[in-house]
Amino acid sequence: MAARAGVSTATVSNALNGTGRLSEATRQRVLAAARELGYAPASTARALARGGTGVLGLTMTTYGDLPVPYIEIPYYAQLTLGAMSAAHERGYLLLAMPSSTSPWMWLNTPMDGVIHGGPRADDPVRAILRERGIPMISEGRPPEPRRCDAWVDADHEAGLRLLLDHLAQSGARRIGLSLPLHDDAYPRLIAHAYRSWCDEHRRPALVEEYDSLPDYFTAEQDAVSRLLRHDPGPDAVIGVYSDSGHNILAAARHHGLRVPEDLLVACVSEDPDYATTTPPVTTVSLRPGRVGAEAVDLLIAVINARCGVDRRRLVQPVLLPRRSTRRAVRPRNGTQ
Repeated sequence: MAARAGVSTATVSNALNGTGRLSEATRQRVLAAARELGYAPASTARALARGGTGVLGLTMTTYGDLPVPYIEIPYYAQLTLGAMSAAHERGYLLLAMPSSTSPWMWLNTPMDGVIHGGPRADDPVRAILRERGIPMISEGRPPEPRRCDAWVDADHEAGLRLLLDHLAQSGARRIGLSLPLHDDAYPRLIAHAYRSWCDEHRRPALVEEYDSLPDYFTAEQDAVSRLLRHDPGPDAVIGVYSDSGHNILAAARHHGLRVPEDLLVACVSEDPDYATTTPPVTTVSLRPGRVGAEAVDLLIAVINARCGVDRRRLVQPVLLPRRSTRRAVRPRNGTQ
């Protein structure tokens, strides 16, 4: 591996163990060489040698007794796969813990560190994990961050601006936003990005909020209906949850609006079904697989007390334009 990556064997060891003062480019070059050569570190032996378990935990926050099928949500499914692949590549096992796991399991399952997804302001999982005193990072920014917090998140502000700029270039002048009410950082970041963009471009801020629990499907469709009843109404609507595009399309049909002729529609989602809806819906991907891989890298860095590491990382989103934001060009003088 050292020969393949053009580095010393000590550098290979540091890159795989998450130790040493290496540039990110060097670390990634070593990991790429490991992939090419099919190298799989013996995680258990390495872990025992350093007094660890060789196991990383991935867990999501809970909402009382309400079951949340995280693995059925495309974002979290891709996040889990990305984190699992990165952990295996670095010689660790990844234990994906369900949101319904009892506090006893969180307190007693042997793990070297934990990635905690979706931290809330009053987060029972986060509080329990802190009691263990083991390294922990967040997938998503904590709503009330502390100086010592380490987290990885998608750049939600940049993602929303990608959508807003795209809609404006497609001719939209009154862009509405359906905004969930929730006690994590996501809605606050989205709201700030949206209002800042509207102020910069001197556009009206058209926002309708809705309760994200227990049934955000109906709640969001009602919120979009309220947006469409504005006078004057929006000529485009953005949603920021996985099923928001489906909810906006349903509300548009209910109001007799054609997409994209009467209303442009876009959302933040990883759902592949948007490529085949009628019409296909423009989305922004938050690249959860990359978020998961970065979360594993940061957690291993924290476990090994690696110096000079960026403890707050943002993954850049990607815009996927589709038919729902592309109005047909009107013919001139009766010709195409």
